[in-house]
Amino acid sequence: MTQTDGLRMAIDIGGTFTDTVLINGTSDIVATTKTPTTPQQPALGALDGARRVLASAGANWGQISGLIHGTTLATNALIERRGAVTATITTEGFRDILEIAYERRYSQYAINLVKPDLIVPRTHALTIGGRMDAQGCELSPLDEAQVPALAAQLKALQVEAVAICLLHAYANPAHELRLKALLAQEMPDLVISLSHEISPEAREFDRLCTTIANAYIQPLMAGYLADFKARFTEMGLTCPILMMTAGGGMTTVETAARLPIRLVESGPAGGAILAARIAQETGEAQVLSFDMGGTTAKLCLIDDYRPQTARKFEISRAERFIKGSGMPVRIPVIEMIEIGAGGGSIARVDRLGRVQIGPHSAGSDPGPAAFGKGGTHPTVTDADVTQGLIEPARFAEGRLAIDPDAAASALTQDVGQHLNLPPEKSAFAVSEIVDESMASAGRMHAVESGKDLEPRVMIAFGGNGPLHATRVARRSRMNRVLIPRDPGVGSAVGFLYAPVSYEIIRSRYARLETLDIDGLNRFLDTMLQEAQSVVRAGAPTGDLSQRRVAFMRYHGQGHEIEIRLPDRALTQSDLPALQQAFEVEYSRQFSRTVPGMTIEILNWGLSVSSAAPALRGTANATEATDQKPTETRDILCDVTGEWRPAGLYNRDDLHPGDRVQGPALIVEAQTTTFVSADFSASIDGPGNIWLTRKTEGPA
Repeated sequence: MTQTDGLRMAIDIGGTFTDTVLINGTSDIVATTKTPTTPQQPALGALDGARRVLASAGANWGQISGLIHGTTLATNALIERRGAVTATITTEGFRDILEIAYERRYSQYAINLVKPDLIVPRTHALTIGGRMDAQGCELSPLDEAQVPALAAQLKALQVEAVAICLLHAYANPAHELRLKALLAQEMPDLVISLSHEISPEAREFDRLCTTIANAYIQPLMAGYLADFKARFTEMGLTCPILMMTAGGGMTTVETAARLPIRLVESGPAGGAILAARIAQETGEAQVLSFDMGGTTAKLCLIDDYRPQTARKFEISRAERFIKGSGMPVRIPVIEMIEIGAGGGSIARVDRLGRVQIGPHSAGSDPGPAAFGKGGTHPTVTDADVTQGLIEPARFAEGRLAIDPDAAASALTQDVGQHLNLPPEKSAFAVSEIVDESMASAGRMHAVESGKDLEPRVMIAFGGNGPLHATRVARRSRMNRVLIPRDPGVGSAVGFLYAPVSYEIIRSRYARLETLDIDGLNRFLDTMLQEAQSVVRAGAPTGDLSQRRVAFMRYHGQGHEIEIRLPDRALTQSDLPALQQAFEVEYSRQFSRTVPGMTIEILNWGLSVSSAAPALRGTANATEATDQKPTETRDILCDVTGEWRPAGLYNRDDLHPGDRVQGPALIVEAQTTTFVSADFSASIDGPGNIWLTRKTEGPA
């Protein structure tokens, strides 16, 4: 088999850079590149990256057997409010679901509290007669006579997309389906999202918000995906294009265009998949994934080689770290904490004289001041350049000229003048703040999950992750860091490890003691067939696996915990084991059970996955050999705050068993690994860099 047999490509469009990876049939990476993201036409930056890796590998479009794509476009459209004019249609009497929300303030004593922006103003909230009950039985028929008037209102409001969320549609979608058909006759160009397809779960507010978010970005994403597919097909691509989802799986372009909300946070999900696979390769059961790119930093807890997952997250919080201050979206998602702390995050001094970083980013245009593309505000990258941590001649594969003087000037103007500091001390202050912000976010995320960071291995990647990993690890009391191969394009590499998968979570209320086993099995079989049809569109052949879960609680409680089910039809004999599993997990989370309480199940989940690519093998133990640098570079030491020489190494020149003492810079095509003075680095069998904190202190 040659290097260009069975090629697969992954493209991750980020806020600053677009990452592209090409692997062959044996899962060896044959080419990677980072190209600036083109925000106005993202497909153009993706095409540029694709051409570069194909040219590097000496391959052509016809040799690509699979293309996997992830993008921040859906996320950014929601955050920046760049979607379609959207209206809602709810059951008569429930117009104010968005206004009422959870019937509580997310910050009890905030006098000037800012309510979350839920996209649809009350003027665009419409209703229709007809009603289902919680069991899906029709209480009153859909008032079809109201549809022409509804259509007239939508036209008058110049609505482009509508979110239909009728009461208890998850139990019986007949009214939603009929309303869609009638509206389509009146307004053929109207984009319609139905709640029972987007989020078929109880809790009207969450279901409506998720449906709104899907409708809001659906026209934009459908147009983008059609453009992306057309451009790549025109170049000669003949294989299907699969899209990365927020839950860590892949789906088809057609499904993604219908359910674009599943693409939110799809790029970071690839990074978590990569970290989980590396954790399995190296036998590390407790890991923190640290992905720092140009715009944001993402952290994810991974236990027993599985990323922490959630069924809900919030978009565009009014208060960054306060739950309930954003728009809730209820879809399966890899759970991570994301903060505006990337290489392009802008630094400033507030009116109290405090250095603040982000959340605003310089992006790729104009980018950091050091890029020389018109940026005038100092960024995290400018701080790293000024501290000597970035080798200008090798940055971005040498295609982007770095101007250290421009970086120093921007730092002086926006930070140094306010604090009476020279450029290098201003840069040091910026780094201290951004590193502590990322570390504190990680600590908070771990505490909220009832977990500890100290015993974990940090797996760091992204364009800036290896550069900041030891600094963040020290503040998190973590002693070991792993930098994988090709870390600068880590999320795109993770795409290539992900299976084609699809997950469905659906509400069906039941009490464990009176569970209708036969009815439940038919219900789960319907979910299985639906999920299999989506997965088979992207993976026509090969074995499929499934995972079934129940979301259980004690009667009267407001929220559930996830309990694994057998991956088959249930029998009556499974019920005692299911009760025991619930009580064990409940006790683990809350340190006790509640004897004599009725156990109930509100939601059921089922996911179907194709087989993931094979692992690359475990790390080989090799004898450590200290390496001496061939050259050095003066850096501002992050431990002492003083200038000192650091060894400069090319990663390609390091081999298994080689060891490097900090301070040092290990340079590669798309990023630099900074070995702090209190760390040493070693290379394992597969080529990963292990950074270990020295117990005796810095050299």
